[in-house]
Amino acid sequence: MVRREILTVSHALHGGKGEIYKYAVLKPEEMMGHGTLYNRVVLPPGSSIGYHTHVGNTEPYYILKGEGIFTGPDGERVRVTAGDVCLIACGQSHGIENAGADNLEMMALILNEA
Repeated sequence: MVRREILTVSHALHGGKGEIYKYAVLKPEEMMGHGTLYNRVVLPPGSSIGYHTHVGNTEPYYILKGEGIFTGPDGERVRVTAGDVCLIACGQSHGIENAGADNLEMMALILNEA
């Protein structure tokens, strides 16, 4: 089977700013119980995903292009660019914002705790 990614738009995701464009690579039911989200995510300039906690799962981000500020579980803010991987453990919190003039594009994968 081949199909196109599925676009949804979120506004103020987890208390963040602006619109976030989420392109589902896999639907939750296609992840066979291993996770709930596998998306290409686009954050336009000035937008963000608010700081939030993952309970029973983890969500790494893989930055494809653009630049952003990742806020990790200890509140530390780190500049990220293409090729960076942002990791959190189950039960930790994180957020990200677009800090550049161009779109920030990343892959996001929510995996269930083993």
